[in-house]
Amino acid sequence: MNGSRARCIMRIFFHVGQDQHLDQDEVFGQLLALVEDFTPRYQARPQDLSADLDLSGALGYLKRTPYEAGQVLALRALALHGVVTTIAVGNSVMVAAMAAAVTAPGRITVIDPDPAAVDAFLRPQPVALLPGVGPATARTLKRFGIRTVGELADTPPATLARILGATPARELHALAHGVDDRPVQREALIRTTSCSRRFPSDELDPAAHHRALLALADELGLRLRAAQEVCKGLAIVVRYADNSSTTRSKRLPEPTAHTTALTHTALDLYHALGLQRARVKSIALRADGLTAAETAFHQLLLDPGDGKRRRIEVVTDAARRKFGPHVLRPAVLADAPTADRRSARRPAV
Repeated sequence: MNGSRARCIMRIFFHVGQDQHLDQDEVFGQLLALVEDFTPRYQARPQDLSADLDLSGALGYLKRTPYEAGQVLALRALALHGVVTTIAVGNSVMVAAMAAAVTAPGRITVIDPDPAAVDAFLRPQPVALLPGVGPATARTLKRFGIRTVGELADTPPATLARILGATPARELHALAHGVDDRPVQREALIRTTSCSRRFPSDELDPAAHHRALLALADELGLRLRAAQEVCKGLAIVVRYADNSSTTRSKRLPEPTAHTTALTHTALDLYHALGLQRARVKSIALRADGLTAAETAFHQLLLDPGDGKRRRIEVVTDAARRKFGPHVLRPAVLADAPTADRRSARRPAV
């Protein structure tokens, strides 16, 4: 990378194995310790086992190029933890993330910070890779013949405003020209727990998506109640056939571990994505803002069915503790596969 003053942002994905006996939370923490050897300016992204590193001021100290720094990180992750990485480097969080999305596991991609090099990388990329562009926005742009970042950059802002609205048009037009000033900030991670469902093949059927969400909400609710915890929010992460993903989150009306409430929120988030016939590789649900159940309140409802469902939950939880988590399941999930054991409880870092 040329230019000592250029920002140097690295996006690294850790491909942690699916072994059911593996404590992925512990492994991720150990991998972040490797990151700290390179820079204290990093932002962990536990939802997809990745991290953003700001190496702008660290490369001179390390006496390494961005590619060499990536090589060392990849080698240490593989040698010490048996974890394969995907690494990409760019002059912004967006460029690094987009480069990582098109980089194969075990590979390293470095985008030179020169504006011409950044532009050459961005222009052929699909607009769906830009931050903030979900399937619905991508379909809208496609109807107007805008499929790539280059076509988006060449579209007059006034035209984009008529298609998307003033604010989204302004933001996306700037991103299409490589303007992304988001900093890498180390933050205390809010405790979360998540689980995911990976389909055997890219799944087009919305009914299969719904069944996966029901299973995930059921597992999250059971896990939270067993730990005597509630969550304050819920997030859905949908990964598509091209390895791009969309994340949407929603704050719950009240902290809860009630499966019915989690299911309703999960389905609301899913329907808001407007996926229709999207080719989905996997779906994950993440419960955010975990806190002790004894500190939460529950708004009593006039609906007698709500109380009945909660009493049934108590009985089924007791049966599951005694005979196993899958001894009782909703009828619609009777023959459904269980969620992937990618779940992990993320403490504050």
